[in-house]
Amino acid sequence: MDRIESMRTFVAVVNEGSFSKAAITLQLSPQLVSKYISKLEEQLHTRLLNRTTRKVSMTEAGSQYFIHAQQILLSIDNMEAQLGGLQQLPKGTLRISAPVSFALKHMAKLITDFQVRYPSVTVDLQLSDRKVDIVDEGFDIALRIGQLDSSSLIAKKIAPIRVILCAAPKYLKVHGTPKRLEDLESHCYLHYSYMNLETKGQIFKYIKAKQLKEGSIFHSNNGDVLVEAAIEGAGLVLQPTFIASKALNAGKLVIVLPEYESNPLGLYAVYAHRKLLPHKIRCFIDFMTDYYGSPPYWDKQVTGE
Repeated sequence: MDRIESMRTFVAVVNEGSFSKAAITLQLSPQLVSKYISKLEEQLHTRLLNRTTRKVSMTEAGSQYFIHAQQILLSIDNMEAQLGGLQQLPKGTLRISAPVSFALKHMAKLITDFQVRYPSVTVDLQLSDRKVDIVDEGFDIALRIGQLDSSSLIAKKIAPIRVILCAAPKYLKVHGTPKRLEDLESHCYLHYSYMNLETKGQIFKYIKAKQLKEGSIFHSNNGDVLVEAAIEGAGLVLQPTFIASKALNAGKLVIVLPEYESNPLGLYAVYAHRKLLPHKIRCFIDFMTDYYGSPPYWDKQVTGE
């Protein structure tokens, strides 16, 4: 029995929530759907689904298999679509949501270069640091920064994102340079409103735990404003290097406590799971991949010193 068809049947059962609905979607008989799942479990030597008279649910092994199966099937569908579309130029409107600061600094040239290569694609770029609902709001792609939660969306990593703690030399001259995490408690801190501090390294966790109650004097939902305030000597700021690199390279800011820098986050292109991905979306994702370099160009002169 074909392993790919069994895998496709399993994914359909999970997505539809029942054997009968999956059978309708796949245009197969319920008996054949059941046979595909049973054969797949036999080949894998593990149970993937719990079956009751009322519902079907995944086992722990089934949940893991489902994630990998979706990726494999998506790759197969994309490969077939690419082969079928090699002679076709993408066209139509491509709606993209992107973070404000990243888009302002690093997407104008990307979009321009993309449209030089694909002149029949109209790009509608909307800037927001809010987590948009791709499907409900009609976006083809959303660029997101962070550690993504698992979901039904597909995410392609585009570039690593370094987040560093930094301050202006003139601020450090007056207030002293922190040598330990504990030293942060006596400093002024410029707080980014959308920063999720739950799981991202010691500096993040320390700032959340201590809250820097007396020193957190400036809150904003825009990182550029906070970096500019830091340059003026307002305090310490925790921001990605794609915003702060120019000031760092000019000596207007210096990195503080580099030994506690957390692992990089990621810039991801996120899009809805689709069996046949539109050519314009696939071309943009392929174009974006490696566009910024490795490491990204904004990090090439930034050190931890």
